[in-house]
Amino acid sequence: MALSRFWGWFLIHIALFLSLCYAEDPFVFYDFEVTYITASPLGVPQQVIAINNKFPGPTINSTTNNNVVINVRNKLDESLLMHWSGIQQRRSSWQDGVLGTNCPIPPKWNWTYQFQVKDQVGSFFYFPSLHFQRAAGGFGSFIINNRPIIPIPFDTPDGDIVILIGDWYTRNHTALRKALDAGKGLGMPDGVLINGKGPYRYNDTLVPDGIEYETINVHPGGKTYRLRVHNVGISTSLNFRIQSHNLLLAESEGSYTVQQNYTSLDIHVGQSYSFLLTTDQNASSDYYIVASARFVNESQWKRVTGVAILRYSNSKGKASGPLPDPPQDEFDKTFSMNQARSIRWNVSASGARPNPQGSFRYGSINVTEVYVLRNKPPETIDGKRRATLSGISFVNPATPIRLADQYKIKGVYKLDFPNKPLTGPPKMETSVINGTYRGFMEVILQNNDTKMHTYHMSGYAFFVVGMDYGEWSENSRGTYNKWDGIARSTTQVYPGAWTAILISLDNVGVWNLRTENLDSWYLGQETYVRVVNPEATNKTELPMPDNALFCGALSKLQKPQDVSSSLATSIIEGRSKLIFTVLMIASTLFLVSR
Repeated sequence: MALSRFWGWFLIHIALFLSLCYAEDPFVFYDFEVTYITASPLGVPQQVIAINNKFPGPTINSTTNNNVVINVRNKLDESLLMHWSGIQQRRSSWQDGVLGTNCPIPPKWNWTYQFQVKDQVGSFFYFPSLHFQRAAGGFGSFIINNRPIIPIPFDTPDGDIVILIGDWYTRNHTALRKALDAGKGLGMPDGVLINGKGPYRYNDTLVPDGIEYETINVHPGGKTYRLRVHNVGISTSLNFRIQSHNLLLAESEGSYTVQQNYTSLDIHVGQSYSFLLTTDQNASSDYYIVASARFVNESQWKRVTGVAILRYSNSKGKASGPLPDPPQDEFDKTFSMNQARSIRWNVSASGARPNPQGSFRYGSINVTEVYVLRNKPPETIDGKRRATLSGISFVNPATPIRLADQYKIKGVYKLDFPNKPLTGPPKMETSVINGTYRGFMEVILQNNDTKMHTYHMSGYAFFVVGMDYGEWSENSRGTYNKWDGIARSTTQVYPGAWTAILISLDNVGVWNLRTENLDSWYLGQETYVRVVNPEATNKTELPMPDNALFCGALSKLQKPQDVSSSLATSIIEGRSKLIFTVLMIASTLFLVSR
């Protein structure tokens, strides 16, 4: 009886103790085995990158402030890094998964990422960032849910559905890479995938028989579903629409938006949105879900269309007939830009914290530094076809920038990225932007290319305050939205146009600023923003992780892989030690209490 009382008493106190230890910031664990598999999303067998034998990969489901631990086992035949697009990595650029901060994970090795999704909510995705691998898959969604104490600015949906859209080639990523290395373009994609599957056969001429397509199942009766839609493709902007249904925009890359209905929305490469869909139709048949190419010759690009099916549980038949029309503006980009301008920040909604999003009054902060970043069509530099940003084509160093700083290695990069585009011939360099800690940076993205670009910055959500056609000038500031410009991590820049963003540089680290168009990124259209706190402290940047990989000038420091010493194992061992300690303390307390 005394023993049973002890165990009852002990278990209660163990539960209380562990809840105190982990209630604030619990851990979520994932294990990713990254391999090649053979799939035929467009009817042609090809090599794709799968995670845990799934293409696309599994959804990471977390909650604000969770500690996320992801052990990645690289079973590819080339090195690998996983990048968590839109995850701000507060105080931990070590975990960002790009070459400026991380040494690649060699084939047959595993590496464990650990980071906190601090003060974030919303819809994001992950993907492999090296060797053009995103063109072969390896991507998946990353959800950060609100904590229960923070209300979301809409009723709790009846379901939560992820939709990954993107252009797709039937050539392997290695073949696409070789084409770029040879100075060639990629040409028109072979199609558009929706959740890794090809189009529903809406047209017998355009779509061959036997292709597996995606079906989204819903219930009738005015149910509401949250659709998290991500463009994970290579370089094609896509117009997303669902036949006979409105899309109520609610969130974009971690920011709640002013809610408004769209019949369709352009989603550019690397962008993410949440829509609320209401099942208010009569289900006389299934409905088309469409993602079609934008800003192209639509008569020639008809095959570059993804089609899935929305099926009510009481549907009376298959979808048939023509697809719902895209915007009728093939030769006029004004409609799309006005649509982009209409996406506004919900300043009264709470985000990850209880205070309203709009309590950060970005429009009243003085700008401390200005960078005009201009792109052009690819140019030839030293006999190679390269893409540039302000006249510089970025060369990734053998030693990551953050690692070089940690070990005070000189000559790895230059902290001299120009505030304005270079006027001389383009050059290839490892040139980095020197950001001022706690500064407020204005960046003008000037797109002098002939195609749409989207630009992404790691480590931050920036404010999109303006966009227009033509060349930006200082007078353009008079058009800026100083109140409710959307905060996000990826913005579009129309051809022959500019987009202005504002960034509060409060996150210490080395942060990638790049085009999301995979071909231009591969050819060098990127840089990094280095943000350093002059006073070194763990409060603004966490120490280098114990499992950091070494390469380049530091490769001699790298020890052979020892899986038993991985971070995930260390955490498990740490938990075991904690429980053992608690057992000892609890036993002592019980004996004393007798």
